[in-house]
Parts: sequence; C-alpha cells; structure tokens
Amino acid sequence: MGLSLVEGLYKSLALTVLSEIGDKTFFTAAILAMRHPRRLVLAGCLVSLIVMTILSALLGWAAPNLISRKWTHHITTILFFLFGLWTLWEGFTEEGEKELAEVEAKLDADWKASNGTAKAGSKIDDDLKKKQRPFLAQFFSPIFLKAFSLNFFGEWGDKSQIATIGLAADENPLGVVLGGIIGQALCTTAAVLGGKSLASRISEKMIALCGGILFLIFGIQSFLTPIGDS
Repeated sequence: MGLSLVEGLYKSLALTVLSEIGDKTFFTAAILAMRHPRRLVLAGCLVSLIVMTILSALLGWAAPNLISRKWTHHITTILFFLFGLWTLWEGFTEEGEKELAEVEAKLDADWKASNGTAKAGSKIDDDLKKKQRPFLAQFFSPIFLKAFSLNFFGEWGDKSQIATIGLAADENPLGVVLGGIIGQALCTTAAVLGGKSLASRISEKMIALCGGILFLIFGIQSFLTPIGDS
C-alpha cells in the first residue's frame, strides 16, 4: 500500500502544530501553568494528549478493516477539504480570540469554586478528606488529574482529533502517532513555559490561515493520490 512512516510523521507533525497552537487545549495548559506547578500541568496535559493521539490513530488504523480503503480514502480527502475551509473561516473571523476568553472564563469560574470549597471545608479532619477523595486522586495529584481531564475531554471530537483519525486511515499509523506526539510535546511545552505571552505575540489569524492552507494541500494531495498508493 506504500504507506510511508516518514510521510505520515511529517504530515501529522505539521497538522498537530498548526492545529494546536492557539487551540483550547493550548490556552488551557498556559493558564493552568500560571496557577499550578508547571511540571504537574505539563505531565497531565502531555499524557492526555498522547493518549488521545494513540486512540485516534488506532481508530484510523482500524477504519480500513471495517470500511473499504476506497471509502476511507475518499472520506479522508473530504475531511481535509472541509477542515481546510473551516480553519480558514476561523482565521478570517478571528475565532481564536473568543476561544481564549471562553477558556479564561471557564477556568476562572472553576478556580473560584474550588477555592470556596476549600475554605468551607478547611476544618475537616485530614484523614476524613483523604477518604472522601476520588479513587484516582489518592494516587495522582489533583492538579495532574485536572490538567489531564480538561485537555482530554477538550480535545475529544475536536477537528484535530478527527483529522488525526483520517490521517491514520490513509497514512502509516506509527508515523502519525510519532508525529502527533512530537507536535503535542512541542506545543504543550511552549504553552506551559509561556503560552499566553507567546500567543499574544503570534498572529492567531496567520496561524489559522496557515493551518487551513495545510489542510487544503493535504486534501489536494489525497485527491490526486491513487487509492492503491495511499
């Protein structure tokens, strides 16, 4: 089938970087890192995104076994064109700035709620609090779990996840996983080390336009590639 690991890797890497910079998960990691220890935020965000990338690639790898490769190829091509137009539209309408405001508002509300709960329960015995903690929270830091869950569920169903599934159905899944993990590691590390400052210096419009053009290029390449060579 001519599935190249290197081609899958560079496509996945480029797609991930241009999709994730300025995305909800990028801003979430950046804002969490301002309020909590960076190593815990980085670990939680990275683990969640790596798990999501592997799950997405597995779904894409399994798709040709459930549907004919002809149909997965056509669906992937259509997705690239749709996501390209969608991302270009977001760039022209500057949806990125609204996304940052939404993430900040949500995290501020969660922050105030958790602080209020902590003050109200400050007199509870430490042993009783430990017993009442969720099962996972007894083994992992609450900050790690918060970063993991916010990023995992924030990424679920996002266009970058669906694009990864489509890419893994049409390219070497191992290359897609490696490229996705490298891309997620670069974006998440940048977000945690100074994401909000970085985002303010990078044009959200330009990133969205570059991402949209990249999706369209992948769509054209997929359209022109014979199915037997995809």
